[in-house]
Amino acid sequence: MGDRYGRTVRDLRRGNRAAVLRRLYFGGPLSRHQLGPATGLSPGSVSNVVGELVADGLLEEAGSVESDGGRPRTLLRVSPESGRVVGIDIGETRVRVELFDVALTEIARAERPLDVGRRDPEHVIARLAGAFDRVMIEGGVSPEWLLGVGVGVPGIVTSDEVHGALVHGQTIGWVGVAVERLVRSAAHLPEHVPVLVDNGAEALGQAEMWFGHGRGERDVAVVLLGSGVGVSVFADGNSAGIGEWGHSTLRVRGRRCRCGGHGCLEAYTGAEAMVRRWRRTGGDISPDADGEHAFGALLAAASREGNTISEAAASTVLSEAVEYLGAGIATLVNLFLPTRVLIGGWAGLLLGRHRLELVQHNVARYALRYPAERVSVAEGGLGPDAVTVGAATLPVARFLDEGGRRTETVHAAHGR
Repeated sequence: MGDRYGRTVRDLRRGNRAAVLRRLYFGGPLSRHQLGPATGLSPGSVSNVVGELVADGLLEEAGSVESDGGRPRTLLRVSPESGRVVGIDIGETRVRVELFDVALTEIARAERPLDVGRRDPEHVIARLAGAFDRVMIEGGVSPEWLLGVGVGVPGIVTSDEVHGALVHGQTIGWVGVAVERLVRSAAHLPEHVPVLVDNGAEALGQAEMWFGHGRGERDVAVVLLGSGVGVSVFADGNSAGIGEWGHSTLRVRGRRCRCGGHGCLEAYTGAEAMVRRWRRTGGDISPDADGEHAFGALLAAASREGNTISEAAASTVLSEAVEYLGAGIATLVNLFLPTRVLIGGWAGLLLGRHRLELVQHNVARYALRYPAERVSVAEGGLGPDAVTVGAATLPVARFLDEGGRRTETVHAAHGR
């Protein structure tokens, strides 16, 4: 039987369980007494829900606090041992797989570099399968025990009922690649384990909002700077679902981008584009160096005095990139009025150590005065693993929303 809104008793119970779990996960530990006002549930409902969740092994005691004259009140938190989740970062230079508990404490990890020039799905999934098997062995977990697997990918994510999540990564040559199905097959995941796929920048952003320098903020833009460029924007704490910011045109008839267009932001600020331009203008770097080592060499050369052609070229390339990045971020600032912009991704973190002040200067230079005065620009707070952590938040969020019960259906995270 349902209420006038069509909700069944089961729906209401799941909603109550979800409210308690989410409040404890993000704001705990709390006592039963505190959970009532925090969730809007009656004392009786709190007691019933907490009893169920404790019996299910999802909550545990976490100390006590003094009460107003009575016995100390027991604090509760979500048990990290409620389950295990996996986060996968499919990058353009490597695949990273990590196993976490529900609190997203790392249990095991494995990385597999991609061969230089190899980004085809067969190669990427083969690397992913090896890394996944390794973390399962190290973590002592069988795939069927997982609460879910989250995957961060470069490109646009869509889904359909036949193929599940599809990835359209124009810069890496992926056209409607059925990543959800491929990951499920490679990892030998049963149907009851959800596989959730989202854009890597969106995953990075969610990680920063949950655990990083975006926590407690409402209006945030999180920039992912790696081989390519992306962004996730949060308005009033919710994802705004921004698409491929890196392929917005910054210069008409400008430099050719690897997407096939001209003048894209990524053509000036992506690590791969910067390294390519450095090589063409005299950069002294081995042609066999992978993207991360090559970008590190560029930054090192640019930090020296510029006495060689290679060093001078690196300085020129980096100065141009920093200005374009500042202008691109200024556009985000003007459009979405964030109070904080965070720069992450493996290349963004490296760049931030060398040129963050110049990025901040160029944001202020190109943004309108009012939004520029309200915004701070800083490095992300979670390091190079942030996309993996963000991917792992996808199944954790699903788990919390379902009231701690496993789901029997599998969907792409896109459009969730």
